[in-house]
Amino acid sequence: MSNDALKREAASAAVERYVESGMVIGLGTGTTATFAVRRIGELVSSGELRDVRGVPTSARTTALANELGIPLATLSETRPHLTLDGTDEVASDLSLIKGRGGALLREKIVASSSEEGLIVVADSTKVVDSLGDGPLPVEVDTFGWEVTLEVLASLGCEPQLRMDQTDPSRPFVTDGGHYTADCAFDEIPDPASLEVEIKRIPGALECGLFVNLARAAIIAGQNGTETFEASLR
Repeated sequence: MSNDALKREAASAAVERYVESGMVIGLGTGTTATFAVRRIGELVSSGELRDVRGVPTSARTTALANELGIPLATLSETRPHLTLDGTDEVASDLSLIKGRGGALLREKIVASSSEEGLIVVADSTKVVDSLGDGPLPVEVDTFGWEVTLEVLASLGCEPQLRMDQTDPSRPFVTDGGHYTADCAFDEIPDPASLEVEIKRIPGALECGLFVNLARAAIIAGQNGTETFEASLR
């Protein structure tokens, strides 16, 4: 089974297990989250889900939800019951790295405001023994970004400014108008402490370490789908 098929399977399982009529759902960003949004749209269209509203985490997700006929809400109007999103890495304690899709700040705002936490969906390739298998995204202010990356490097990583895929001569810009630094660490043995250190840096607006936010992870592999749940408090 392909990775996309596994992502679709995990997303469908998460929607069917956790999403109910009357809920407000945080809608994540990225390929796996797209499968979850599409499944919600199918259930809304068929009438199996009623009175559901979504709080999107990016312009891309907003456009997709509008296309699928999912009613939308903002955080000024309500709070999500829960958020469905993908993840770039997930460890056994459900600590995560997210943000390689370019929406980490808004994803963390929506996830942290969710009453019942974050439900992540992924294929089994995203499961790691320790976070840091790939780069850790950090969303940074455009002003003085060079200084911010220098200070990030002092934490023991190699930061690189993310460039736009369609125009590699220009930096990638998030929906909030910020840059992203992709920070390569050899390993991240203490994600909670590193998150604190990064957020102390002026200019580092948010990092892709999601610690104590995930309520559950739905992981699809070649042998089926597994659910891992954690107590957040």
